[in-house]
Amino acid sequence: MARERTSKKIVAIKVIYQKEIKSKNLITQLKREVEIHSRLRHENVVRMEGYFYDAQAVYLVLEYAHKGELYKVLQAQGRLAESQAAKHVMEVARALRYCHSKGVIHRDIKPENLLVMEDGTVKLGDFGWAVVIEEDTRRQTLCGTLDYLPPEMVMEQEYGPEVDAWSLGVLAYELIVGYPCFETQSNEATFTKITTAELQFPSHVSQEAQSFISSLLHKDPSKRPTMNQLVVHPWLARHNTTTE
Repeated sequence: MARERTSKKIVAIKVIYQKEIKSKNLITQLKREVEIHSRLRHENVVRMEGYFYDAQAVYLVLEYAHKGELYKVLQAQGRLAESQAAKHVMEVARALRYCHSKGVIHRDIKPENLLVMEDGTVKLGDFGWAVVIEEDTRRQTLCGTLDYLPPEMVMEQEYGPEVDAWSLGVLAYELIVGYPCFETQSNEATFTKITTAELQFPSHVSQEAQSFISSLLHKDPSKRPTMNQLVVHPWLARHNTTTE
C-alpha cells in the first residue's frame, strides 16, 4: 500500500525485482503486461495508474483493493453461497467480455487474481499472462495455473478466447464447492481429468449452477458460450439484479 504525495490517493504497488526479471527472462512478458493492462478501463478490471523503475525493481502502480484476494475470502469461508458466487462470476464475466472485445485473453483466471474492493465488488487483476490476439489468430503457449488449464492447452493445441470461458467454469465450481473440479494428488491425474473433462458435482450444487458450469467446461472450445451469451444465463441472471 502507498499514498500518492500530491493527490493523497491510496494505491497498491506491485514490485518486480530486476534480478528476477533478468534471471527468468521476463522483460518481454513484463512489457506486454504493462502495455495491455495500462489501456484497460472497466469497472471490473483493476486499474493500472502507472509504473516506474529504478536499478532494483520495476513498480506497477495499481488500484488498491481493500479486502485483498478473493482466494483469501474463499479460504476463510470454505465455500461461498451460490448467490455470492454468482455475483462474483458475473463480475468476472463482464470483465472478460470487455477484455475479449479489445482482443485481450487473460489466460490466468483464478481466485488469487481476483481482488475484492472495499464495497465487495470483485475486479480482475494480474495481467502477467495476458496476450492480445488479432481476429482469427490462435495461440499455442502453455501458461496459467494447472487446475485451471483447458484441454486444448494441455494437449498443446491452438486456442483462442475460449480458454477464459473454461477457466471461468473452474472458478465457478471452486467458489461453490471449495476446491477446483479437476484437482488431484498428481499433475498426471489432473491432466487426464482435464483432457477427458470428467466432472462431478456434490449434491448441494443446484441444477442451474451445474448447467452453467457444464456449459463452460465443454471439451470442445467451439461449444462453450461466449461472454455475451454467458451474462444472460438463468443462474447468473437470478442472482444479479442489474440489467445488461
